[in-house]
Amino acid sequence: MIVGVPKEIKADENRVALVPVGAEQLVAAGHQVFVETGAGTGSGFTDADYAEAGAQILSTPAEVFAKADMILKVKEPLASEYPLLRENQIVFTYFHFAANEPLTKAVLASRCVAIAYETVELPNHELPLLTPMSEVAGRMAIQQGASISSRSSAAAAYCWAACPA
Repeated sequence: MIVGVPKEIKADENRVALVPVGAEQLVAAGHQVFVETGAGTGSGFTDADYAEAGAQILSTPAEVFAKADMILKVKEPLASEYPLLRENQIVFTYFHFAANEPLTKAVLASRCVAIAYETVELPNHELPLLTPMSEVAGRMAIQQGASISSRSSAAAAYCWAACPA
């Protein structure tokens, strides 16, 4: 199988769907791996890391999508990537279709095989790819709430002190 890893283009998304050791394992199993240049930079991996693992580096997302039987992404395809999806190509990523009608329609029109990380289920009904994300989000929610609360309290105290009686 030919596996492609494009660079994530969603704002503030620095993760990569496949780390070099994963590329190495896929290549050792007889697969080809194509990685877009800079795809791993935000996660601390260089193009050289992927090349040493046996992946081939391509210059554009269009090249990656055109060559790959299966695309690995972290986040859902964005509008600029919709035209790159093609019939029978497997796309494995977080899709969140319920929250994105244009994406849903684009994926249906492309006739690609969309496998959403958030729907992968074990026989015991555990969601192994969604559970860690939910745990991280739950922990971050507490930190964000505390941060916002402290700013709001400081702003309220400032307004109270500055307002005439």
